[in-house]
Amino acid sequence: MNTGLLIARLIFGGALAAHGARKLFGWFGGHGLAGTAAFFDSRGFRPAKPYVLAASAGELAGGVLVALGLFGPCGPALIVAAMLVAIYAAHWGKGFFAESNGIELPLAYAAAAFVLAFAGPGSYSLDHALGLDRAWPVSAGFAMAVAVLFALASLVGRHPTPRERASGPA
Repeated sequence: MNTGLLIARLIFGGALAAHGARKLFGWFGGHGLAGTAAFFDSRGFRPAKPYVLAASAGELAGGVLVALGLFGPCGPALIVAAMLVAIYAAHWGKGFFAESNGIELPLAYAAAAFVLAFAGPGSYSLDHALGLDRAWPVSAGFAMAVAVLFALASLVGRHPTPRERASGPA
């Protein structure tokens, strides 16, 4: 079990950290802050740069925390918040599958983060090494509730154009 959690954390956390780095720094063929801000602006997130910084930092930091197994469910919560916003604002209405830019990938990321939040990082983690893995289930539930609230706050703060409002999300 602990080996499986380590492998899942490293692959999943690494993927999310890279996903955030693409948005924030333009690494791995990403668009960087300016390009991502233009996309966020088109989705009604204005001013776009603070939203991009929050989303990309959440993905990058969340991925790193998950990979390291550090600070309990904080990393998964950052990921869940970012993915819930992405599902609604960028992927909803485009079907399920990734090839049509549907909700498949962000939903899978959110589900994996949710599972890791409640499963805990396992013995091969910094939390375990530092003795920080004691109150996991209670803190996981709280962290997921906070993630949902932050996602809702981000979506409420959007300023879609009248055309975007008429056509709905994404």
